[in-house]
Amino acid sequence: MYGTTILVIAFIILFIIETKFQLRKRVQNRWKRIIINFVVSIPSFALLRFLFIPLMVWLAYKNTTWHFGLNYLYDAPVWLKAAIAFLLLDYSNYLWHIVLHKMPLMWRFHLVHHTDLDLDITTAFRFHFGELIGSVFFRGAAVLLIGISPLMVLIYEIAFEASNQFQHSNMKLPFRFEKILNKIIVTPRMHGIHHSMNKRETDSNFSIIFSFWDRLHRTIRLNVHQDDIITGVPVYPDEMELTIGNLLKLPFTKIREWKKPDEKSGEGDKRKLNK
Repeated sequence: MYGTTILVIAFIILFIIETKFQLRKRVQNRWKRIIINFVVSIPSFALLRFLFIPLMVWLAYKNTTWHFGLNYLYDAPVWLKAAIAFLLLDYSNYLWHIVLHKMPLMWRFHLVHHTDLDLDITTAFRFHFGELIGSVFFRGAAVLLIGISPLMVLIYEIAFEASNQFQHSNMKLPFRFEKILNKIIVTPRMHGIHHSMNKRETDSNFSIIFSFWDRLHRTIRLNVHQDDIITGVPVYPDEMELTIGNLLKLPFTKIREWKKPDEKSGEGDKRKLNK
């Protein structure tokens, strides 16, 4: 209940701010996209609330008697174990995000998220229900292997969803402030690069909450000007075919190969957050 309240308030605040302070120019009708993204999200939202979260909490609860996983192998203060579990769970989701892009089966479902031709807070809800079902197995295994507590499962999920809203938002933060903030967490400019039609840019910035996983694995890319980013997937450029029905059945159709040549934006080794 508290988690839902927090996330609803976060959504309202971010929606208002991105309306007033826009980072990227829109190419689609905003309200049409809102309808499409929210309707597509209904099945995955239902599964998240009634299957995924209850199952993750149940696994963590059962594990309090099984004592399986890393956190049961050492003694430490509760707060330290909680912090370690939170970090490791976020790292596991960084790895899962890479799997979504690299495994053809999972890309079929994650593709629905990336076909959005604009990027704003509603994109944070545009996930196919098949992706959520697939995540149950990977993230359930992570909960057990880490040995995370039921409470920390809930706390992380709230932070995960809040971060998801924030990084997908079209909110223009003061550049210097965002550059500092990005040293720790994923920001709108950083994640905007991940949604580029340029394949090299899409194959970067996989972090969910903490940005340092990308730095650690050299998958970070920050030297791309936001005005140079064309959002979406190049072989699905027509908004007329990105209807609710087509998006829901997209993973079960023949997936087009990403053929557009890489563009010049993002070349070079300089790692800086560009306006």
